[in-house]
Amino acid sequence: MRVLTILSIFLLFSCSMFEENISEVSIARVEDKFLYQSDLEGIVPIETTEEDSALIVNNYIQGWVKDNLILQKAELNLREDQKNVQKQLEDYRKSLIIYAYEKELIKQRLDTSVSATEIQDFYDNNDQNFELKNDIVKVRYLKVNKNAPQIKNIRKLYKSKKEAEIAEFKELAHQFGVKFHLNDEQWILFDELQNEVPIRPSQRGEYLKNIKNIEVEDSLSLYFVHIKEYKLKNDASPLSFEANNIKNIIINKRKLSLINQIRSELYQEAFMNKDIEIYENKDDEK
Repeated sequence: MRVLTILSIFLLFSCSMFEENISEVSIARVEDKFLYQSDLEGIVPIETTEEDSALIVNNYIQGWVKDNLILQKAELNLREDQKNVQKQLEDYRKSLIIYAYEKELIKQRLDTSVSATEIQDFYDNNDQNFELKNDIVKVRYLKVNKNAPQIKNIRKLYKSKKEAEIAEFKELAHQFGVKFHLNDEQWILFDELQNEVPIRPSQRGEYLKNIKNIEVEDSLSLYFVHIKEYKLKNDASPLSFEANNIKNIIINKRKLSLINQIRSELYQEAFMNKDIEIYENKDDEK
């Protein structure tokens, strides 16, 4: 019965969209407030199925009813000063307009290029703030099917430190790998490695200190892992791991500086043009 009611409301709503002038048909009421058919326009995305559309419409109606029920209670039970939200609305409106304008100015005037020297200087001057929250590794790994060709060769090459053999391993990874990570100059979270390779050491610190080459398997695949370097939680975080974070910090500092500069320029211009006046507080003179 409920489904039929929902579908009826939806069909009534859908059909009315083809009319040039939609009459104000009431869909729901809470005391003296009404939800009209025209209020439902645009809430259903195009190409939504009839069943999903009916569900969206019903959820909207239910939400409208509940909101207005609590609003009615609030109107009855709150003091007048608690219900006077005009100032908050005006403050919120001003904040939104200022934010939109400043965002546009930032887009036009902010320099977002950050040099390697700036990143290095920031890191050197704030190194005490860069402490690892998690274990990280420089690693290369490869996942292959158990029946893949060249398994014997892969087993020999994945742990190699010779450039020619590493290049050969990378070539085999591209040919036969299901998944792989080959950039062993990039720091990644050890957690990321564990998401890809079924290794679950109980003592991660001791494991990383003692294990460099790992070969494990599951029912379908073999995994070959070479850990080139590691750093543990609470160690100093390396610059290369923090570079993007530092870049964002520098850009955010520039944003704040630019906003302050824009506000100061506007103030000075208005002051010179006598567009502003700040009057003395007579109470302060007493």
